[in-house]
Amino acid sequence: MTVEDSYQWCTRVARAQAKNFYYSFLLLSRPRRRAMCAIYAFMRYCDDLSDDEGIADRPAAIARWRDDLESALAGRSPNHPLWPAFVDAVTGFEIPHQYFFDMIDGVRSDLEPRRIRTFEELYDYCYHVASVVGLTIIHIFGFDSPDALLLAERCGIAFQLTNILRDVREDSLKNRVYLPAEDLARFGVSPETFQPHENFIALMSFEAERARDYYRQSAPLVEMIHRESRASLRALIGIYSRLLDRIVASNYDVLDRRIRVPTWEKLWTLVSAGVANWGQRPHFPI
Repeated sequence: MTVEDSYQWCTRVARAQAKNFYYSFLLLSRPRRRAMCAIYAFMRYCDDLSDDEGIADRPAAIARWRDDLESALAGRSPNHPLWPAFVDAVTGFEIPHQYFFDMIDGVRSDLEPRRIRTFEELYDYCYHVASVVGLTIIHIFGFDSPDALLLAERCGIAFQLTNILRDVREDSLKNRVYLPAEDLARFGVSPETFQPHENFIALMSFEAERARDYYRQSAPLVEMIHRESRASLRALIGIYSRLLDRIVASNYDVLDRRIRVPTWEKLWTLVSAGVANWGQRPHFPI
């Protein structure tokens, strides 16, 4: 497969599956947008390997994927449509390879039932599945100060904490409880039933404020990446922040339904980010 064909394949994957990420990609220049799609396609495949119960031997599948990553980065070409675009993006934007191995380690940790004990343990998990994503994509956005790296890490923590609050029910059905055991005990909430309900609401409020604090800590990141990429990051943060707002506004009704940001609101966030970055009208690169 040619590099161009590979980029087209990655773009189709991102357009179909990147529910929150893809909207922010639209504010990037074509080379950055294509690179983002390639990185997203890699992340999507990693997640699918850990979640797809139709795969008979998921640990072996993840091990093979890790071997394929090593081969691709070493200049060999495994048989998958992702790799030509992925390698082109990683090379072109000088993305450190270790981030991708950390991503695989993160999804591999989800193969077994999870019971997070402390926030420190949760932070480490969030780092491997989300912060490394932030650290990867700021290389595509472009940055000059090394301080941006820590802020990208914290931004990833904020995003993943938001995902965890949204997915309490779905994760529990997979025998995964990411809310720290120390917090569940502190608020008197059962990790099996998430009852009593009023205690669960108090716990979720505490965790939501923790997520908001990481959004606040990472806020200066927008001004630290290259100007032409700021609208995209601003949109991505805006969409995830709105998801957290909707979770809070629902009074944490995450056990009965999946909270989402509607498409119109994502598009409004996209336009607002473009206006904020470029002046009086939104700028949509071709």
